[in-house]
Amino acid sequence: MSGIRTISVSEEDDGQRLDRWLKKRVPELPYALAQKLIRKGAIRVDGKKAQTDSRLLAGQEIRLPPLEDRPERQKTGSGHVARTNDPDYIRKMVIYDDGDVVALNKPGDIASQGGGGVERHIDGLLEHLQDKKGRRPRLIHRLDRETSGVLLCARSSEAVRRLGASFRDRYAQKIYWAVVVPAPDEQEGTINAPLVKATGAQKDRMVVDEEHEDSKIAMTDFMVLERAGKKAAFVAFMPRTGRTHQIRVHAADVLGCPILGDAKYGGSKARLTGLDLSPRLHLHARCLVLRHPLKKEMLDITAPLSLEMAKTLKTLGFDPVLADEITAGYKPFIDRAN
Repeated sequence: MSGIRTISVSEEDDGQRLDRWLKKRVPELPYALAQKLIRKGAIRVDGKKAQTDSRLLAGQEIRLPPLEDRPERQKTGSGHVARTNDPDYIRKMVIYDDGDVVALNKPGDIASQGGGGVERHIDGLLEHLQDKKGRRPRLIHRLDRETSGVLLCARSSEAVRRLGASFRDRYAQKIYWAVVVPAPDEQEGTINAPLVKATGAQKDRMVVDEEHEDSKIAMTDFMVLERAGKKAAFVAFMPRTGRTHQIRVHAADVLGCPILGDAKYGGSKARLTGLDLSPRLHLHARCLVLRHPLKKEMLDITAPLSLEMAKTLKTLGFDPVLADEITAGYKPFIDRAN
């Protein structure tokens, strides 16, 4: 039956109830209708019936019924709006494709998934990367809309499941590059600061809170690669957990050094005056290392920098080649994956 949609549970949604996941990831689906579809078995988890309070695992596949069964979606306008350049746009993002695994270099101006009025997103473009068997890639994880870099997908159900497990069990090593302002006092270290979603007027933000019952463990390694005096630094971040906005919150609220261009968590402090720099968030998912889901080999995927971020590094006198040499020798999760 045409119109069936399948969404993979991301690492950050591991352990979430099905009904709450639907409310968050499929906001155009009314809660009452979602419950009805779950009871009827129209919404399935890994091909099986589920309960509204079923706890989800990263990598599981949620099957949603066809759009014609959900007319409310037509009213919200929150689905992907097709454009004539969609095929070329998504194909230019591909930096790795072996048939089973697909890696994209996501720009910093497009969301990973839809919802909340988002009209263009990576998930809606993946149909243009179907293989000859008609297999459409599915997202394994997500990046913030403003974050650029490596975004991993897979075509087969087995590859999706195994890659999801690698992220859930923290066998995937992710190295992010960022420019922070000002430069941190420490040269390197590990940030251990639990995160929880804020409430009220700031409900779209995450905050550090060690006491809240809903707080989740959040750990991030960091290493200063180069400094521009005290005003800014080129930093590698390696998250050990995958919480929403984790690196951005840890940089701003724990290190006291927000990422350049991060208006949400840094405000006016996340700027460098007097320089011709891009106002975008300077956070880039540079490298992803993990075991191939269907082979014995390791995947080591690197995403080229955007022109905007490359210009900023050059302006501040930072050397990406040197940064690659430093971070290539720092892969703390690889031994656990072997």
